[in-house]
This record gives sequence, C-alpha cells and structure tokens, in this order.
Amino acid sequence: MGLLRDRMQQDLKLSGYSPSTCKIYLVYARLFAKFHMRSPAEMSEPEIRQFLLYLIEERKISRQTFRQVRAGLTFLYTVTLRRPTEVDHLAIPRREVRLPEVLSGTEVAGLLAAVRNPKYHGLLMTMYAAGLRVAEACRLRPEDLDSKRMLILVRGGKGGRDRYTMLSERLLVFLRDYWRKTRPQGWLFPSRAGTQHVTPDAVRLVFRGALRAAGISKKVTPHVLRHSFATHLLETGVDITVVQTLLGHASVRATQVYTHISVEHLGRTRSPLDLLGTPDSSVLG
Repeated sequence: MGLLRDRMQQDLKLSGYSPSTCKIYLVYARLFAKFHMRSPAEMSEPEIRQFLLYLIEERKISRQTFRQVRAGLTFLYTVTLRRPTEVDHLAIPRREVRLPEVLSGTEVAGLLAAVRNPKYHGLLMTMYAAGLRVAEACRLRPEDLDSKRMLILVRGGKGGRDRYTMLSERLLVFLRDYWRKTRPQGWLFPSRAGTQHVTPDAVRLVFRGALRAAGISKKVTPHVLRHSFATHLLETGVDITVVQTLLGHASVRATQVYTHISVEHLGRTRSPLDLLGTPDSSVLG
C-alpha cells in the first residue's frame, strides 16, 4: 500500500485510536490489498464485498473478527480515501453473545501460587485484584497507587479513558514489599532492561506457564483474571453499576454479561413462588 498505508496510519493517530487498534486496522487493509493484488484506491464496494465474503466462507472468521475487518475498511474508505459511499451499505452482523470463561477462586489462588517471579506474580495479582486489562497493568507506575484512598489510577484505558479502580489491602501489602526489594524505576513492572514497562506478550508467556504448573486445562488468556474479578464481585453481592465503574465500561450492558455466568449471584435471587404467603409477598401486589 505504500503511501496510502502511511496516510491511513497518520489518520488513525490523528483520530486518537489506540496503538493496538491502529495495528489491527492496518493489517486488515494490507490483507485486503494483498487479496486483490491492487491498491484499495483502485477498488470499490464490489471488491470489498468479495473480500468480506471470502473471509466468511473460506477463512471462517468469527463475527467479532468480521466486525473488526469491516471497521478497518470503513475507516480506510471514509477517512483516508474520503469515499464513504463505498462502505455505506455493508451489512453489519449481529454480535455474538458468548459467555466469557472464568476461573474459580481456588484456580486463581493456584495460578498465582505457580508464579514465582515477584514482578509477574504482582502483575497478575493486580489484574485479578483490580480487574485490569493486561496492557493497563503493564503500564502502571508506582504513583498510580493511592494508598490513602485505596484506589488505583488506570491511565489510558480502552477508548483512551482514565478511571479509578479499587486497591486491595492484600495487594498493597504485597506491592510494598515488592517495591522495597526491587525499587523499580519509572514503571511499577519494568522490562528486564528497565527502560520500558514489561510487555503484554511477556505476561502471556508467563501466564501460560503458570496454567500448566497449576494444572489448569482451560483455554484462557490473562484476560480471564478480569472476567473472574467481575464475576466474583457479583457473586459477593456487589452492585452491577459499581462493577461497571471499576471495569471502566461505558455502558452497563457490557457488564451484564457477567450476570449470566455468576452462579452464586443467580442462586441468591428468590423465586416469586417463595414469597407467596410471606411478609415479603406485598411486593407482588
């Protein structure tokens, strides 16, 4: 794509997209050009539809991936090429509602116990204790921990939004000991060289090893700790709007998926049958 790729990359940065989103959109634009062996500037809606159908029928991509590809090509034609009519009528598939995998409390404890390195142990503990995404945990700085208010400042979360989440007392004790022993500079969890923060890929590698060591066979990524955080909070009776705020969800609809997998949360809901003939039956009218 050459110059067109550079222009698209600049447009993505100017639009405030995260580095990961920029990378994904550029990859899909390159695949589109490679599929037709032509520049996107020379193509229009028929070629876009043909490419999307190929991905669905031949590559068997998921609906979520389809939506990402469509979003990337929509940005390319709407913003960079200034030809929005080429993508105005592309179908938008309905979202798949898939319940996220979660770990039990026993599995979380076993996983953390399997991580011997204090830096990675602390990082994974932080993800579970505060519901952080892996990139958010990697970018933490010591000054982001507010021990007076027991809060963690999460900078540049999804959508570029900052937020506060809880700081666990148990986590604070561990991180204070970790900081005294290692004295990390700049980043709370620095890379081996110390000049940058640890990378999400390095965390994923450690996480996979911890799964094996803990004997956990579930096919999960570090993001399962965030899912488990939300689910376990609901199971302990925390209001869903509080969980929404802690996770940084813009809408409570994104948080409601966890109510479907919180068995304990559902189990505490009383059937109206159980209210009949009791003092609480007045709420039924």
